[in-house]
Amino acid sequence: MMTFENFKIELLQPDESKAFFNLIETNRSRLEDFFAGTLSKTRTLVDTINYCNQIQERIEKVSYLPYMITDINTNKFIGLVDVKNIDMNVPKAELGSFIDSNYEGKGIVSKATNLVIDHIVNEYRFIKLLCRANSRNKGSIAVILKNGFELEGTIRKDYRTTKGEIVDLNYYGRVFD
Repeated sequence: MMTFENFKIELLQPDESKAFFNLIETNRSRLEDFFAGTLSKTRTLVDTINYCNQIQERIEKVSYLPYMITDINTNKFIGLVDVKNIDMNVPKAELGSFIDSNYEGKGIVSKATNLVIDHIVNEYRFIKLLCRANSRNKGSIAVILKNGFELEGTIRKDYRTTKGEIVDLNYYGRVFD
């Protein structure tokens, strides 16, 4: 477990499906464009329970690592830093994150991301981390830059949003020795 201020960060546990569903449901409209896969698998609590069971298998295989940010005062999930597209052959991975709208703009995701980066680089020996963000997503870009990532390029027409819009994505990378 990682902690800072009044927050803790831990991998999603099998018995936390309802808390995960509540976080997604509360923020569904904000997340629909860039967490389309997660949203499609968490439409109902039953869907979310099944998805969380699949996630546990992926955690065991180190193919997906969802680190939940919890407000210690309320014991509620308030955000996520996930490690995905893991390639242990390099080894490298992609990071994604979001925060509940009530906690936005307070630097929580930046701090949580920093702790997760330190943890996964030490634990899994990643030498490259990647983040992708739409150029209009100023909040995500701020988190990415605060954590030492550099713009590597923009891939045009790289992602279809839930609404069907095809958008360009900025790719940011960070290398570790």
